[in-house]
Amino acid sequence: MTTPEATRGDGAHHSHGDPAELVSLGDYRRDVLARVGALDPIELRLLEAHGSVLAEDIVAPAPVPGFANSAMDGFAVRAGDTGAGEVLQVIGEVAAGAGDPPEVGRGQAVAIMTGAPVPPGADAVVPVEDTVETDGWVRLRARAQPAAHIRAAGEDVTKGETVLKAGRRLRSADIGMLAAVGRALVLVHPRPRVAVISTGDELVEPGVPLEPGQIRDTNSYTLTALARETGATAFRQAIVPDNRRALTEAFEGALSHADMLVTSGGVSAGRYDLVKKVLAELGDVAFAKVGIRPGMPQAFGFLAGTAQSRQSVPCFGLPGNPVSAYVSFEVFVRPALRRMQGRPDLNRPRVQAVMEVEVASPPHKVEFVRVRLQHTSAGWRARPTGEQGSGILRSVVDADGLAEVPADITRVAAGETVVVHLLTDELGSTA
Repeated sequence: MTTPEATRGDGAHHSHGDPAELVSLGDYRRDVLARVGALDPIELRLLEAHGSVLAEDIVAPAPVPGFANSAMDGFAVRAGDTGAGEVLQVIGEVAAGAGDPPEVGRGQAVAIMTGAPVPPGADAVVPVEDTVETDGWVRLRARAQPAAHIRAAGEDVTKGETVLKAGRRLRSADIGMLAAVGRALVLVHPRPRVAVISTGDELVEPGVPLEPGQIRDTNSYTLTALARETGATAFRQAIVPDNRRALTEAFEGALSHADMLVTSGGVSAGRYDLVKKVLAELGDVAFAKVGIRPGMPQAFGFLAGTAQSRQSVPCFGLPGNPVSAYVSFEVFVRPALRRMQGRPDLNRPRVQAVMEVEVASPPHKVEFVRVRLQHTSAGWRARPTGEQGSGILRSVVDADGLAEVPADITRVAAGETVVVHLLTDELGSTA
């Protein structure tokens, strides 16, 4: 609730929880990430590997380029024969892809195309715009320096050079480099397959008329999109009602094709929160009250894999409130997915920002305030995106980042500096 004095996280009516029951955010996150490892590497074709993390060093088996070639359309010549007004005999031409160019002798030139091998005897290329060709002769307008407009063999990559190291996330230029050194397949950590399931009798699909007491399922769409943004292959499952059999069948079905299961709803202390019981029966999933707001009720563990997968699958049970689910994904699931991909950069980029208004925070919990950022000549400035309740999705829609308020701080005064975890690459304008 926003007041003239301060911006609060979920409103004064929410319980802060018993400090004795809370697990510190740092301890909980470290435990989660310590139990999650990178997926076993597989070989993929180059375009399929784009965005994945290399699991091997790439060493060039040959130089790139493999031969000296022309950087321009023009004439291959002996540099010593050139000069303004010099006329050379054109004895032939060589195109890109040619394998046996004619040798250039004294007073001679060979027409050459970009990328074509430099003929023996030639040590320079004169661009076509610096020449005039007539009836088998070419007049030069300037002197050429030795090696002018020639790409030397190995100019880009030398034989035996390590061009890409394991742990690198493959970008577009990297895919080109792999092709340049002759790799058709590359060993990478695959994209995790993530099954996302929302649970609850009150949930309905978008486009379906709402009956009294019903709400639309936003979490499965948000979490699936977040997982895809993180580099995973994510699948949204149908809404599962609060029914033990339906939950069991849905979770077991997801395990047949998933490397991770993410659920939302049913992990708090409610009478009908069956998700906790079903997940506990299917694996070693444990439940905790974590010192974080929003997102205190959390579940994490491993579910027994199917005969097809033959290995256990990490499972995150996130709270049902939309903002709680979103923040929980950012704090716990995103770094876990990055670790499964073999990425060393587990965290979002962060900036230091000055808070423009006072913000109150609960004791014993790390609070993540949704903020809008603006860059000024003095640095970044942050302002909360209005009401900060855990059900107010608009607070995330309008946010550039999450301002972190440590657990031992209950008040951030206007003008104090906070750490902001960035949520977007398109930040506020410069004042």
